[in-house]
Amino acid sequence: MSQKLNRAAIWLDKLTANAPRMAGLCASVQVADGTVDGKAARFITVVPDENNHYPRAKGGEVGLLEGWTLAKVVSETIAEDAEKSEKRAIVAVIDVPSQAYGRREEAFGIHQALAGAAAAYANARLAGHPVVGLIVGKAMSGAFLAHGYQANRLIAFNDSGVMIHAMGKESAARITLRTVEALEKLAATIPPMAYDISNYETLGLLSALLDIASPEAPESADMDKVNAALVTAVREARTDNTLKNRLNAKNRHSSALVRERMRAAW
Repeated sequence: MSQKLNRAAIWLDKLTANAPRMAGLCASVQVADGTVDGKAARFITVVPDENNHYPRAKGGEVGLLEGWTLAKVVSETIAEDAEKSEKRAIVAVIDVPSQAYGRREEAFGIHQALAGAAAAYANARLAGHPVVGLIVGKAMSGAFLAHGYQANRLIAFNDSGVMIHAMGKESAARITLRTVEALEKLAATIPPMAYDISNYETLGLLSALLDIASPEAPESADMDKVNAALVTAVREARTDNTLKNRLNAKNRHSSALVRERMRAAW
């Protein structure tokens, strides 16, 4: 396997203290277990693989193999924790430039692979797993929808190398028959069009926007800042899940009372 590091791979190493990678997966999906807030957590990322079986996914894109592998890993995590009172946190470490666009991908059902990944993350959240998306690089197109967007909380670096958007600037310019410069001028007054990560915070879609001194060579202060943000996000997600469970239990109890009264009336 020939593989170059992207930001997600760098941060996966740092956040898991170079823990062993889960075996038996495709080379472009890396999974390692670590801790958040002193408790077990699973970290998942998509990385470049120059020898990818599907060439459109060589640069860290999320394609057929990646989508199904993400779905497999997250689903297995849910199953492993099914009987546990407290579910592991799942952290999606995100630097994905795009979904994999190609004729083979479309023919073989990339939409199903990416939907499988998105559904698995959503199922994890609904099962009580705190799910956090840590955006350290690009979070683009269907790749982001499949890997990270279903999280309880999203954290991003306040850095020029971080982008969240439906497509890259050049692609958007081609489709809209505008120049990149023209799109950037529009983005100054229309926040959803902007590639500047701070606009995502303005829209209320981030739980934390972090100023990281060295995104590609994290220092101890950077690590402390990210770890603290993860702890906060996981604790908030657990609180959300607890409140949701209490509300669901209350609703079930109320429904049971209504049914009992209806039976008594008949």
